Amino acid sequence: MRRVLIAAAAALIPASAAFADWAGHFKTLDTDGNGAVSRTEFEAGVSKLGLDPAPTFTTIDQDVNNRIDTDEWAAAEKQTTAYQESCKSTTASWCE
Repeated sequence: MRRVLIAAAAALIPASAAFADWAGHFKTLDTDGNGAVSRTEFEAGVSKLGLDPAPTFTTIDQDVNNRIDTDEWAAAEKQTTAYQESCKSTTASWCE
């Protein structure tokens, strides 16, 4: 039983670490600290995040108001982390 609990806890750590990375990425991109990422902020900082593949601004900005708020960023994070690592790589065949 103890091993099962340890394995379950270990499985949760990468998920929470991935969430922390995405939250940190949002803060990195939001250079003026207003709680939203403008297209200018996004384009200036997205390459520094090391996301593979990097999402496009237009894909994340669901309400087309030229800014990404925390809800839109969270939706993009959920969509990206829903796929296994091999499916997200731009150099790998799709989900083989």
